[in-house]
Amino acid sequence: MTEQNYAISEYPDVDAVYARLNNLVKQPLRPVREEKMKEYLNFFETKCKRSKELTDEAKKYIPGGVQHNLAFNYPFPIAIEKADGAYLWDADQNQYIDFLQAGGPTVLGSNYEPVREKVFDMLRSCGPVTGLFHEYELKLAKLINQYMPSIEMLRMLGSGTEGVMAAIRAARTFTKKKYVIKVGGAYHGWSDQMVFGLHVPGTGRLEATGIPRGANATTEEFFPNSLAKLKRRLVFNRLLGGTAAVIVEPVGPESGTRPVPYDFNQKVRELCDEFGALLIFDEVVTGFRLGLGGAQGYFNVKPDLTVFGKCITGGYPMAGGVGGRRDVIMTFAAGIGGVGEKAYVGGTLSANPLSCVAGYYALKEMERTNAPVIAGKAGDRLTKGLNAIIDKYGLPFVAFNQGSIVHLETSGVMLLDLRNPIKLAKELKPRKHMIEQMGAAYMANGLITLAGSRMYTSMADTDEVIDEALRRFELVLSECV
Repeated sequence: MTEQNYAISEYPDVDAVYARLNNLVKQPLRPVREEKMKEYLNFFETKCKRSKELTDEAKKYIPGGVQHNLAFNYPFPIAIEKADGAYLWDADQNQYIDFLQAGGPTVLGSNYEPVREKVFDMLRSCGPVTGLFHEYELKLAKLINQYMPSIEMLRMLGSGTEGVMAAIRAARTFTKKKYVIKVGGAYHGWSDQMVFGLHVPGTGRLEATGIPRGANATTEEFFPNSLAKLKRRLVFNRLLGGTAAVIVEPVGPESGTRPVPYDFNQKVRELCDEFGALLIFDEVVTGFRLGLGGAQGYFNVKPDLTVFGKCITGGYPMAGGVGGRRDVIMTFAAGIGGVGEKAYVGGTLSANPLSCVAGYYALKEMERTNAPVIAGKAGDRLTKGLNAIIDKYGLPFVAFNQGSIVHLETSGVMLLDLRNPIKLAKELKPRKHMIEQMGAAYMANGLITLAGSRMYTSMADTDEVIDEALRRFELVLSECV
């Protein structure tokens, strides 16, 4: 096992964070002044004309005009033409500091040259896909096992969504049980069984349009951080045949937007052991971003199965998979040597040469450069600066981080839930609109965030980059009435 360093220098005081978040939700909205917001929106109309032309035309051929949810930005999507390190450039040549980082996987920074050159070398000799085995499938699996010893075997797939699907299928096959329990509000991809309790805890099938009830009839949720409610679910399910797995984002739902106490994962591990359920860590974001040992290494908790997404290839395509205990992973049907009843998985392009070469060298570069720790220090600097701005202007906003995962909550929309349905119904739309406007205001000042409330820092975020970003954030936050 490689000695690990981790991006989190100090774990957040979860009780203090929730006290501030609860206070934010109780406060009236503090949006950007109306006149200033008009000025920011004018930026898009006058400085982003080519983006608007492209995405308006795209709406004729693509639903909504874009192919990925991350690209749905208010007031309209921005077309990106160039990425390099800490920056993005759009079709109108506007430059932005990139805190989206493709949704989290590019810990080295965007379009990192040493990895790109290794991919080019492979493309010249082999091409991106052959349909047959490639040596780097083995090299990548061995490397991940070196960093995360719980990954005794690895099955690569095409996405985090597929990784979750496979993990649940393996858990049910191995345990002979059917129920799967998740944390309300967490996102584990868009498979039929996981479109349940999305974003807002307690909403169950609210967003399950087009999904038969039977598809997620055995999916359950419990309120974030409520171990007592999880235990009640496990007790009740035992009367009905038992729980196959509990799946968690180890820093909390939505990449820690609702953070968990430090000992939460260990207590979930103990409950899973007590009730004979498998513990699945969804490390689509935290895997390698928190450190090469992932969240499981940082918390020192060993899951039975680990789901990977875009992090496993450093942001290159066909990125996903599931790894874990040998006896569980061996239930998959692919390959010769599976024993007992098999769980079917597939994927023609899974583990293609391009993905595996990119993943192997991205991880090796992260180890060589200590990228997760450097990115985490950038996250610390950004969070400290944001809190100074919040204090300076007496704002109720909340900034906190788990290493290079930085949260800036200004509207509190992600903290609404069904425990107060009247407040949820009344405030969901205005709070959602405010966060969309905040994202637009940041972008008009050259800052790209995830949904206006989350930032991923990378090794490319030097002190100078962070300080310039803070200057731009202050321009926006100082205008919040």
